[in-house]
Amino acid sequence: MALTVLKLYQLMQLFTLTIKINKMKHIALIYSMLFCLALSVTAWQKVLVFSKTAGYHHKSIAAGVPAIIKLGQENNFDVDTTTDAEKFTYQNLKQYAAVIFLSTTGNVLNDAQQADFEKYIRAGGGFVGVHSATDTEYDWPWYGNLVGAYFKNHPAPQNAAFDVVDRNFIATKHLPAVWTRFDELYNFKWMAPNLHVVITIDEKSYTGGNMGENHPMSWYHEYDGGRAFYTELGHTDEAYADPLYLKHLLGGIAYAMGRKK
Repeated sequence: MALTVLKLYQLMQLFTLTIKINKMKHIALIYSMLFCLALSVTAWQKVLVFSKTAGYHHKSIAAGVPAIIKLGQENNFDVDTTTDAEKFTYQNLKQYAAVIFLSTTGNVLNDAQQADFEKYIRAGGGFVGVHSATDTEYDWPWYGNLVGAYFKNHPAPQNAAFDVVDRNFIATKHLPAVWTRFDELYNFKWMAPNLHVVITIDEKSYTGGNMGENHPMSWYHEYDGGRAFYTELGHTDEAYADPLYLKHLLGGIAYAMGRKK
């Protein structure tokens, strides 16, 4: 009788231990699934690079597109590229965390496409404007407010000193206080209000500036439900092989995607 009770007790202990092990396995499995889900959500984020030109065509687009694809591969986001404005339907755009206008020029979207892009931004989408994105859609005031400025003119490309006036922002915190570089340097004929400017240019450091002491060159802001970042830099092929510039651009993309500020 005592032996039977002992065996029964041992069986109960074994059963309890088995339950505990199974519970631990289940908990480990759940944590593993949650971790994989978190990774998949991050990896799912995509951006759309749009580089249609209806005016001047920058040769550096050919360098910028693969550079952004590489940034995506290295920083866990997917990159689709297009010059086709037919991609600007809300149904298509809503899959992207941000849309990048890479040196676009002229009128690149029709009325229906503009309306769908506005809807995308109002739903929380992100926007990145690079270089001549400010030489785009002059007759669409909503876009002007999104990108933040409209291009006026520029002198010949040359070296200049850029003042990094906000070194806490994700797109500028890696930069020196004064960043000297070669680029095509825009003057703007109009600028939107309430922009958070992160880089200005010192007009005393080059010839051809006509905006005075306050000459913004990069900024970000929240607009109409979404997030927008713009950098004037990026005219040359060499920009897309420059680690400082690429990290600047990556930071702007990350902000537009809603990752961090």
